[in-house]
Amino acid sequence: MTRGGLLIGWLGWFGALTLTLTPTRAQTPDPAWGTSARLQRLKDLLPRLDALYAEHAVSNHIPGHVWGLVVDGRLVHVRASGLAGVEPVRAVTPDTRFRIASMSKSLTAAAILRLRDEGRLSLEDPVSKHLPEFRKARPATTDSPPPTLRHLLRMSAGFPQDDPWGDRKLAETDAQLDALVARGLTPASPTGTRWEYSNLGYAVLGRVITRVAREPYQAYITRRILQPLGMTNSTYAWDKVPADRLALGYRWEDERWKAEPMLGDGSWGAMGGLITTLEDFARYAAFHLDAWPPREEADTGPLRRSTRREMHRPWEVISVLQDLQDAAGRPVARVAGYSAGLSWNQDQRGVLWVRHAGGLPGFGSEFRFLPDHGIALIAFANRTYAPMSAANHKAMELLVNEARIPARPAEGHPTLFRRAEELATLLTGDWRPEALHAALAPNVFLDHSLETWRRETRALLEQMGPIRDREPLVPENRLRGRFRLIGERQSLEVFLTLTPEATPRIQEIKLTLQARKTP
Repeated sequence: MTRGGLLIGWLGWFGALTLTLTPTRAQTPDPAWGTSARLQRLKDLLPRLDALYAEHAVSNHIPGHVWGLVVDGRLVHVRASGLAGVEPVRAVTPDTRFRIASMSKSLTAAAILRLRDEGRLSLEDPVSKHLPEFRKARPATTDSPPPTLRHLLRMSAGFPQDDPWGDRKLAETDAQLDALVARGLTPASPTGTRWEYSNLGYAVLGRVITRVAREPYQAYITRRILQPLGMTNSTYAWDKVPADRLALGYRWEDERWKAEPMLGDGSWGAMGGLITTLEDFARYAAFHLDAWPPREEADTGPLRRSTRREMHRPWEVISVLQDLQDAAGRPVARVAGYSAGLSWNQDQRGVLWVRHAGGLPGFGSEFRFLPDHGIALIAFANRTYAPMSAANHKAMELLVNEARIPARPAEGHPTLFRRAEELATLLTGDWRPEALHAALAPNVFLDHSLETWRRETRALLEQMGPIRDREPLVPENRLRGRFRLIGERQSLEVFLTLTPEATPRIQEIKLTLQARKTP
């Protein structure tokens, strides 16, 4: 019997369910993912989000702040509030330039990865290959490997956490950084054995960019990343920003704001020196979101989509933490990792976000984007180490869990939808032998005998009662997904995984009886 004849036979036997098993319905995406539906939900939520950031600024003694929301590559909302300067008084506007501190690190990492993609360096290069001064930086133990560029990117080169010391070195010259390295460095840990946040590591990466690109890292990042993205209001030099558009930095001390000096543009700016606007940085956040989902269309950005996705995945485990709360105040655990200038996070509910905070004398900031949801949150403030991560997390909770902004549906391989059709037929068709070869891999009946499948499937169908409907297949990836058969009394969740063969077949099936959802 031909494959087409078998399929016609199955559907004819299937009778009343034929109309609910059409591929068109199975492949219909979640309508909630559509931009208009999400934007309407967001529109209703914006007043609460604005109030959230305003309350955060008051409770944390923040002179001025600006926050923005990016959806599907567009900056859909910006709100500026407070003071860019205290004396004389100047208001923050959406066009105010803020120093974003360590949020700059991902641009430094992007520049290194672009040079890697161009074949001008390897991430496995010892740092000393590009900076001979680094040869005197002895590792902690004799059996430790020499630090590589990858170690610096993922913060596992062995340097100690250095915020109090490193944050004040922003304006030092290249000659000063070279001399510091040439005198030798004292590591805190053997190379590659643990993650520890290092500003020095990213300052060294800036020197590598300068040496390899043969131009200052500021010029290379501006020419190769900022300008192609249209980030024309971004710079490393604060004295080149019009005075009426620059946010000045303050610390809260003795119940008042005290001005922090604006540090100059120097060799350590690669770890935290970029000055930008909310609109400019929204272009950068949208650029990262645009890497998802992987697809066939032309790759025209200043950094490949695959390279951006490489930045979004964890290279180094930071920790398992329970430092967050959901919208109801319940504790939420998360796993945190670090890749190249970005931190990867996934909580116990499966929500995934990529982020980086920034903190310097006078400034605090954070941006985070959710690749599965197509949204990004950005917040800048002009108070020393202002905790903008906390505000962004509360906003993310409202967006994802209260407004129920959905995650992007996974894309299933066409064969996955076809196998789901065949499996639904097989389950309700008494596992007829003539249908088995095309749909099922041989291991299925080695793992679970044909007679056992028949017996257990009959029992489940009897508990369900007559089948009334079928919900669409929901892919988990291109070769794995689940659907539900709706019975009169109960429902049956059907999970299937396909083989990696040229013509994939079903290698695993899980059947779970569930209480029927009431309309």
